[in-house]
Amino acid sequence: MAQNPYRDLPAVHDVLEMPPLRDLQGAFGRDVMTEAVRAELDEARQRIQRGETLDGHVAASGLAARVAQRLGRKFQAKLRSVINATGIVLHTNLGRAPMAEAAAAAACQAAQGYLNLELDLETGKRSSRQVAIREWVCRLTGAESATAVNNNAAATVIALRALCHGKEVIISRGQLIEIGGSFRIPEIMGVSGAILREVGTTNITRLADFERAIGPDTAALMNVHTSNYRVSGFTQAVALADLVELGKKHRLPVIDDIGSGALVDFARFGFQGEPLARDSVAAGADLVLFSGDKLLGGPQAGILAGKKEWIQKIEKDPLMRAFRLDKMTLAALEATLRIYLNEDAALRDVPVLSMLAMPLETLRRRAESLAASLRDIDGIHRAEACQDEAYVGGGSLPDQAMPTWVVEVEARHVSEAELAQRLRTGQRAVLGRIRDCKLILDLRTVLEQHEHEVVMAVLAAVGGA
Repeated sequence: MAQNPYRDLPAVHDVLEMPPLRDLQGAFGRDVMTEAVRAELDEARQRIQRGETLDGHVAASGLAARVAQRLGRKFQAKLRSVINATGIVLHTNLGRAPMAEAAAAAACQAAQGYLNLELDLETGKRSSRQVAIREWVCRLTGAESATAVNNNAAATVIALRALCHGKEVIISRGQLIEIGGSFRIPEIMGVSGAILREVGTTNITRLADFERAIGPDTAALMNVHTSNYRVSGFTQAVALADLVELGKKHRLPVIDDIGSGALVDFARFGFQGEPLARDSVAAGADLVLFSGDKLLGGPQAGILAGKKEWIQKIEKDPLMRAFRLDKMTLAALEATLRIYLNEDAALRDVPVLSMLAMPLETLRRRAESLAASLRDIDGIHRAEACQDEAYVGGGSLPDQAMPTWVVEVEARHVSEAELAQRLRTGQRAVLGRIRDCKLILDLRTVLEQHEHEVVMAVLAAVGGA
């Protein structure tokens, strides 16, 4: 009489006592692990029912190993570190700017203990959390005062709410942009309680258009940098300095939303037209708004720099509590700003700047080295270094390409889409881009210390030796 195959299945208790699972009880707890063992045993029973032979697959040790893998897949962190080989420096889906080591360390230190977030250590009295960044922003931009909230959309909302609630804000029709994720300037203005007064046309707005629109209900004039698109051809826009003069004439504040928040001149990298926060302050803007996690290269934040009276009014708004930064972000932002006090240090230590500044010859050497390493993998059919183009991304400098060096990869028995998917879901996620039936790995956004991990990820993805 044939032996009942179901009897070969081990008991739940015996599987739980195997070393792989015994060592994991502190991480997952016995109830979760018991549930996973039962699920694995149920799958084994279903396979037996279908007539499959499970020789070698029913031992308690083998089941325990598969349960450990199941738990690892099911409970792995949803947010995982990835290697960005797309060439997009400010990749919105990958968290935009990678922070400097000093900024990351400051955030970690703030998270692990206590800090004087709202305490003046000199006097022992309560203070503002904005003190952490105010002095540094003022030094770097020349502004009288500064404050920060959790992103630039929040900065726009609270500035308009505090200064213009129930009143008109005049803005060029050509600057009514959508800044991503369906957040549009007209809608943000509506949320703030300010009333939109658009002037000019999509491509032409003159100073006279602003002046004709000024009336008793006007609260401010606004200038918005169209970070994520360009209008070319027959165009005309009002210079910020002219708008400031008009504001002074009618005693109206001028709000300049410069978007990405450059603190160094990006012309050195070959990019044109990105406004500098310091230049906006020098031109006389009453408030300058910009992001912390784009060209600045810090954590997500919205920075407001400008006249002290307006900053004080904004900080007194009840919405400020809802928009304020937490201690980790403030610590990271302060550390990033302090790096900029020495521009040479910023170019070296802020990853966004160092990636953009990386010489093409360095990228070529790294790409050729990576290609050679990938060619040694059995499952790789072709890996060649070649020059290409990439973009900054993150809504910044959208129409200005930068030269880069990449590695074009083709696997022997795996399509480019399947290879990309395997790399995304591997133990160390690697993201590239696909073009002309090839996987493209761009070295501009791959940190040099991660190149070996890229090789190991490709090795695992193609099953090569």
